[in-house]
Amino acid sequence: MALSALDMSNIPENLKYTKDHEWIRHESDGTCLVGITDHAQDSLGDVTFVELPAIGESFEEGATFGVVESVKAASDLYFPLSGEITEVNEILEDSPEKVNEDPYGDGWMVRIRPTDSSASGGLLSPEQYKEIL
Repeated sequence: MALSALDMSNIPENLKYTKDHEWIRHESDGTCLVGITDHAQDSLGDVTFVELPAIGESFEEGATFGVVESVKAASDLYFPLSGEITEVNEILEDSPEKVNEDPYGDGWMVRIRPTDSSASGGLLSPEQYKEIL
């Protein structure tokens, strides 16, 4: 069950965020997992379709890399850091509801290899993300 938009307690401290409501988690192998926040999935409502890019595609920070469609709306996904797609969450093809059920776990979208491993671009800390909500 999704949390209400007023409940900001579901903002994990181990992630970075974008003003467009994506999250990013730096992994020990140098890659990063990317998904949408609990706030974003809650605002969208029941997710019915997720369109993701192909493995090997590269994007610049801020570029649109996919779409999430729900019963309420369609929303673009924005790349948090420049880099290349190394993996997509194929589970979402048949089970897009995972985005609602577990946005920070099974509902992740893509794994990327950042072009610059030290870049943090316009990423927000959990505290900064809470402020924009």
